[in-house]
Amino acid sequence: MVGPNMATDTQKLEELAELLRGRRTIGLFDDKPVPQELVLSAIDVARWAPNHHVTEPWHFYLLGERSRLAMIALIRSIAVAKKGEKAGEFKAAAAAVVPGWLVVTCRRSADEVLQQEDYAACSCAIQNLMLYLWQAGVGCKWATSDVTLDKGLVDLIGFDPQLEFAVGIIRYGYPKVVPRQERSALSAILTKLE
Repeated sequence: MVGPNMATDTQKLEELAELLRGRRTIGLFDDKPVPQELVLSAIDVARWAPNHHVTEPWHFYLLGERSRLAMIALIRSIAVAKKGEKAGEFKAAAAAVVPGWLVVTCRRSADEVLQQEDYAACSCAIQNLMLYLWQAGVGCKWATSDVTLDKGLVDLIGFDPQLEFAVGIIRYGYPKVVPRQERSALSAILTKLE
């Protein structure tokens, strides 16, 4: 059993640290499909994210082939409207090679503090999902682009925008390329108070 009272296992902690440090946003994917059972397991783990008063404010929409094609068309139309036909074709071609898609939404709240807490919980859930998939060799890209704000996404997914809003679109698949990345020194982001 794992818990705060367990003796520290340095090897397990280092393995977890490597997982956390090693996860990357993936932009290029192999065409190998990701087993749906793996994605469902990742969603199951995602829902164990911390959420104040156990509100469980998230909802996951797993896109099948028809909705994937509709997503590609939506991405194309938004890019065409914003930057022209050439940009639309480029964006559609890039989206067409993405093996898997999820849309994550958050329940709306009239309470501003609760809404902020729920959005943070959804973000934690997405991180859980991405870490689980990364451990299984699957990379993700969490997008909060124009598509998440477009009414076309509401129509495509079929959620009620009065009750929920899109937190992100998660593209996933086996990575073709894993980018390298660095972070600022700990001293640059840490202030110790007396």
